[in-house]
Amino acid sequence: QVQLVESGGGLVQAGGSLRLSCAASASGLSFSQYAMGWFRQAPGKEREFVAFISWSGSNTYYPDSVKGRFTISRDNAKNTVFLQMNALKPEDAAIYYCAAAFRPHTVAVLFTSPDYEYWGQGTPVTVSS
Repeated sequence: QVQLVESGGGLVQAGGSLRLSCAASASGLSFSQYAMGWFRQAPGKEREFVAFISWSGSNTYYPDSVKGRFTISRDNAKNTVFLQMNALKPEDAAIYYCAAAFRPHTVAVLFTSPDYEYWGQGTPVTVSS
């Protein structure tokens, strides 16, 4: 069982930046064997894919809604994945969740919720206009 804990959410003005972190832990965890993703869910809306990074960090993927503004990265030595969010818009406001999928040595993009086995509790992001 992998535990994921997000942090870094908060209130920011439109045009501002936030950096989210997601720390993974588990007995005997080999974090580098997991692909990681970020999703978000705004009130009354479905969960939305935001970013993907493969086990090694060699492959990343973003939907058009955040491409060029958000950057996903990971530090396998610290069992942590990050989401740098720049040029934030009011429509980016949501609960942000990180997710993990056991996918060693594959770089295929995972962009749907069922692709992931483990989820964090989420961190809220509010963007004021």
